[in-house]
Amino acid sequence: MPHRVPPHAEGPVEGETPTARGEVSQGLLEALRGPAGGQVPVPGGVRTADPLGDDLQLALYLCYELHYRGFEGVDPAWEWDPGLLALRGAVEGRFLAELRARTEGHAEVAEALDALLVEPVDGAGVSHFLRDEGELWHLREYAAQRSLYHLKEADPHAWVIPRLRGRAKAAFVAVEYDEFGGGRADRVHARLFADLMADLKLDTRYGRYLDHAPAEMLANVNLMSLLGLHRARRGALVGHFATVEVTSSPGSRRLAEAMRRTGAGPAAEHFYAEHVTADAVHEQIVRRDVVGGLLADEPGLARDVAFGIAATVLLEDRLAERLLAAWREGSTSLRKPL
Repeated sequence: MPHRVPPHAEGPVEGETPTARGEVSQGLLEALRGPAGGQVPVPGGVRTADPLGDDLQLALYLCYELHYRGFEGVDPAWEWDPGLLALRGAVEGRFLAELRARTEGHAEVAEALDALLVEPVDGAGVSHFLRDEGELWHLREYAAQRSLYHLKEADPHAWVIPRLRGRAKAAFVAVEYDEFGGGRADRVHARLFADLMADLKLDTRYGRYLDHAPAEMLANVNLMSLLGLHRARRGALVGHFATVEVTSSPGSRRLAEAMRRTGAGPAAEHFYAEHVTADAVHEQIVRRDVVGGLLADEPGLARDVAFGIAATVLLEDRLAERLLAAWREGSTSLRKPL
């Protein structure tokens, strides 16, 4: 089907800086307004903040975004500034420690992957709610939050490619090739999501809804960046990648139905319909060749792959709890309404 490309579909090269959410993010934003090498918050100030809360998750998002498109007016040299990296490392340490504590005793890889295929008996997930009860304002909130990832879909995962080899690398690149549109700019999944946002009358500029998104959404995006930027976390990133691909198809089917039922628009429906078939195929490739190939080469990474799966499920469950709790009360799930 033809796709209309909305104005500014991919947004500016650099995003707008957001509003601070606490002491650490405030200090970091103040530093980023000046040239690289300036004073950043000392890592010690991170110890008392909630590792999954707004302040640290925004600070981490700011640090990571410097490796993507950056922010308007921010010196690109901040990307590798030693002081900023020290702060980032301290926040990452808190984040990882919290994730490990909350996923202690997670399942083995095969068991964890099998569990992802089990649909909830009560049908109480976000995609179930949106399919059965969702109104356009629910879909708009959902898309605004997810835009923080989908407008750079597949980018965080791509960092693992040079860290894989053989069967795992070939299969991983095959899946990523689909995510990046198979060589066609109008088929890049980030572009398709911008089309979806246009149907929902949302601003398609990159990073536009950062101020709206709660810590639960930021943590999901930050997990991908954290695992992607560290070679030592390659196994966990493959676990994250597998979780996304294995769970995508059934959820996408329900979301396509939600878009159709509410009359959201053809591009809105198409984005999820596209993922139903593609990700059903990807699931088999990822399990057999990406995960299987990685563990054949490096069996010692099995625990890391399992951790990546468990951490992804944990953070997605936290986000779902926030969304559903708000929507069932008839209130916004965002930090501020659209």
